[in-house]
Amino acid sequence: VCSSRGEEKVKHGCCCCRKKCLLLSDVVLITATLLTGFSRTAKSFEMILVGRFLEGIAAGRTPPTPCAW
Repeated sequence: VCSSRGEEKVKHGCCCCRKKCLLLSDVVLITATLLTGFSRTAKSFEMILVGRFLEGIAAGRTPPTPCAW
């Protein structure tokens, strides 16, 4: 089973899950951006907080993956 960052290897030495990890990080980042963007329309400060939290998670998980790719 692959780690969330895609750093583990399959038995044969092939790299696994890096592309899926990048796509998952992109989905989290797009969701966070939409929450932050629609917070003004919904007049909800909590949406900004949740969006910023998700953006921080996505930003923290993305940089190691392309370096290993």
